Formats: sequence, C-alpha cells, structure tokens
Amino acid sequence: MLWTIIGVLLLAWLLGVVFDVGSLIHALLVIALIVLVVKLIKRA
Repeated sequence: MLWTIIGVLLLAWLLGVVFDVGSLIHALLVIALIVLVVKLIKRA
C-alpha cells in the first residue's frame, strides 16, 4: 500500500514537472515524498 502511494506521488510529481502545474503543488508533492521517506526510515 505504501509503495503504491509513493508511486502515485512520484508520477504526479513527474507530471507536475512536465506540465508545470504550479510551484505550490510541486512543493507540496515534494514535501509529501520527504515525509514518506522519513516514515520508511523510522519504520525500518
């Protein structure tokens, strides 16, 4: 489940880079990815 969320976020981030959806959405996606990575590290 967590890997699915990470995959969707990465895809959304890449689409945001390609289509330039706006800096706010791009920043929120990056923050979400950082939070997920931190959770994975703490869980491991």
